[in-house]
Order: sequence, then structure tokens, then C-alpha cells
Amino acid sequence: MTTSLTGPGVATVHGAVLTGIHAEIIQVQATVAVGAPGFAIIGVPGDGTREMRDRVRAAVLNSGLAWPSGGITVSLGSPSLFRRGCGLDLPIAVAILATAGTVPADPATGRVFAAELGLDGRLRPVRGIVPVLTAAATGGGHVTAVIAPQNTPEAAVLPGTTIVPGESLGQVAAWLRGEPLAREPFRLPPPDGAPGPVQHEYPGLAGLGVSAVVRQVLEVSAAGGHHLCLTGPRGAGVPALAAGLVTLLPDLTGQEAAEVAAIYSAAGLLGSGRARIARPPLRVPDHRATIAAVTGGGAGLQPGEAALAHGGVLCLDDAAEFERAVLRTLAQPLRDGEIVIARGGAATRFPARFILVAGTRPCPCGESSGCTCTPLQTRRYRNRITGTLGTWLPLRAAIDRLDVTHVPGGQPSQDTDARSAARVAEARDRMGHRLSGTPWRRNGEVPRHELARTHLPAGDGQAVIDHAIDLGLIGNLGARHITAVAWTLTDLAGRSRPGAAECAQALAFWTGAAR
Repeated sequence: MTTSLTGPGVATVHGAVLTGIHAEIIQVQATVAVGAPGFAIIGVPGDGTREMRDRVRAAVLNSGLAWPSGGITVSLGSPSLFRRGCGLDLPIAVAILATAGTVPADPATGRVFAAELGLDGRLRPVRGIVPVLTAAATGGGHVTAVIAPQNTPEAAVLPGTTIVPGESLGQVAAWLRGEPLAREPFRLPPPDGAPGPVQHEYPGLAGLGVSAVVRQVLEVSAAGGHHLCLTGPRGAGVPALAAGLVTLLPDLTGQEAAEVAAIYSAAGLLGSGRARIARPPLRVPDHRATIAAVTGGGAGLQPGEAALAHGGVLCLDDAAEFERAVLRTLAQPLRDGEIVIARGGAATRFPARFILVAGTRPCPCGESSGCTCTPLQTRRYRNRITGTLGTWLPLRAAIDRLDVTHVPGGQPSQDTDARSAARVAEARDRMGHRLSGTPWRRNGEVPRHELARTHLPAGDGQAVIDHAIDLGLIGNLGARHITAVAWTLTDLAGRSRPGAAECAQALAFWTGAAR
């Protein structure tokens, strides 16, 4: 990545474009031709260059730098490759200054420029710095990133990169000429092995007074990555239980942490103290959220709540109140672990492998006493879930309103939470060992055909599932989920293969009959 003259009067600077959470380093080329003044940017489809031209020209002039006379042409590459520029103002301005001779072109130093410019020439932060630096480091060489100072916390995700925190275009131009910056460039140290900061501390299940069945359901969900449905009266506290579920999950793996950091960077949600994400995220969207808010999209193809919950928990409290279209679109991430948004002949992918916690009420009013809902109203209300998400929710349990003042049996719930988290970690170790050499890490991810081929329960356990199929209680997809949950129960118990007890318990979870 260089700032260099690649031909007579042509300067090349490296910038980046963003597609989902993946960035591509592009060459930004500029040339100045003798003739009538003009400024054209090619390589951007549509009319997306007008504001960019105005910002760049105003920033150069207001920084006290000379604007070249003549016709200026800037190329950003093929329009078919262009998605969303990640701070292309700065590389465009530097390329123009380099081709005019205002700043030197140094082909020996690898650099990538990513920042937006204010009209006064100040560098503004942009979204997606983590994917940009990841793409820049793919070649294996040393990376020098010229970015806005506000983006420097995000750069901590990729140690070893030299960060040049330019306050303004004038400072960047002076630095390119060899003058010192107000804040000197610095190289991020390699990781010391210490865990990164936790982005949120959740209270867990301590003091919530959850029943043994609900705690078991949460342990099974955390261990196997199974989705669950919690049914209770209005205000039962489903988000609090979802937060407790997060505390049972182990830390993110290195790959998961990198993906989550890239997602939050692309969404512009990384900031000081949150660059390194170690713990699984929790997202609780409002029931009025649109399809774009939940699955992603909108201006610039931003990641939605499903992608922001990657590696963690997505809680839909009052799930039946969400629009049916929103619930239906969640089928793709529940099935594939990713969101695919097709637009303009191209597909943008966001990782979205999460645990879904759906909160519902037994009837539309959600009142435990004095309910006036008719059977037809209740049936229609429940069908909003069973007709959209029902087949993806193998764990179902009834809950009461949480009593934060009562702990069953007087047992210290903090110790109980620690033991639950330890059981989850041990179960994940067992299933990780069993699933080594496969694309899957948790029982909830194993597809139906693979379960039928290599993960059949013992004979008496399979008989329980077959009998439920004969009775019409479950179908083939339900049998797949029950088998996967039975394996998780087996891993939690430290056994080698599911038997009748594990399969019967998994069936009870599926039907909501567990007590």
C-alpha cells in the first residue's frame, strides 16, 4: 500500500471499500490535466460523488493547501466492485495533493488512508476500521494506517499496526512532508494474553428466584446453542433471564471475537474501552423494530440486531408482537448462521449465529388472573409464534414473574451460577471433542442428516423419539431438535450416548411439559 506516482502525473493512494464486514483495499488514482478546471470522480455508481467532491475541495482549501488548476480526475476502480467507501475523502484528497506535488509520493512506505473530511479539513471517524485494517494486513506486510483519532481504540483489535492519528488534512499533509504530528504515530503492542475488557457486566441469575426447570433449560441452551421459548405473564422478566443466559456462556473464541469486533465496527458501535470484545453480546430489540433493523440493510447496508447478536443471545421479548415478516426473516440466520442481503446484483453477508430467546405470553392479555381472552384470540396469538419460529425452538418452558427477593432453598445463587457455568463449559468441552474434525462446534449446529448418520441415540432412546413420531407429537424436524437436545443433556451429565431418559427429557422440553 503506497502513495506513489504510477505514471506521468498520476498518483496512487490506497483506500478501502466495505461490503458487510469485509473490506477491500482499492487504489485511488488521481491526475490533473491541463485545461478547463473541473473535478470528476469515476468508479462510483449513481450520483454518490457530488457530496464527496464538495467535501474534498472545501477541506483542501480550508486547510490552507493549494487546489490544483486544471481538470482533476479521480478513479476509484471498477463500479461493479464498489459497495460503501470507508472514508474515501482522505485518500482522494491525498492523491490530488500528491499528483499536484503538494505532498511527496513515497513508494517505499505502505500506507492506507481511511477518514472522512469535514469542510474545515478535520478528519472525522468512519465505520468499519477493523475490517479495513484486517484487509490491509492480509498481505503480510507492515501496515501504517492514517485514520481519525476517534478511530484509534478500534485499531487495538489488530496489534502491530502503526497508527497515524491525524487531526486534520493539513497535519496529514505536513506529516507526509516529514514534519512531526501533534500526536506522534505509534505502533500497537502485540496482545499480552490478558482478556480484553468485558463490554457489559450482566447480573446473571443471582437473586432472580428461578426454578430448577428454568435453570436447567438455560444450561441446556447455553451448552448446546439451542434456541428457547419462555412463556409467562406480562412482565415476567424474559430479558433478565436472557442476560442470565449470557453469563452462563463461555468467553468468545478468537475467531468469534474477531467477527463480533468487525460487525460492531461496521455498525459504528465500537468505541473507547470496547475495541476488544471478550464476552458474548446480548441484543434486545423492541417489538416495533423493522426488518432492516433486525436483519440489517438500510443506508450503507448496516448490520442489524441479528448480526449484532452473533456469538451471543438475541432476545425477542413479547415475540408475538413483532411483525410476522420480521419473524419469518429470522429463519435464515437460525438455519444458516448468517444473514444474506441481496441488493444491486450483489449479496452482502453478515455472520449471525446466536441463541434466540423468544418471550411469549399464554394469551394476548398476559394476565395470570382475570383473563378475558377468547379461545380464538388465544389460538391466533400463539399461532404468530408457532407459524413462524415454532420449529426452531426446541426448548420451551413456563415461567412466573421473577421474584428478586426470594432464592429457593436459601442457597447462595452466585455459587449456583458458577456451578452452572462450569457445567456448561465442561459440556462444551465434551461436545467439542466429539465434533472435532467437523464444521460444527455445538450440538445445536449439527444438521439433521449428520445426526441421523453419526449421532443416533441408543436403542431405547431412539424408541422414545419414534413413538412420539407415531403419535404425531413431532415431525422429522422436531425429531432432529430432540436428538440434538438429548446429546446436550448427555454431555451435561458426562455420559457417552443419549438413552431413554435424555430423549424423554428432550421431548418434554419440546412439548413444554418439563416440570
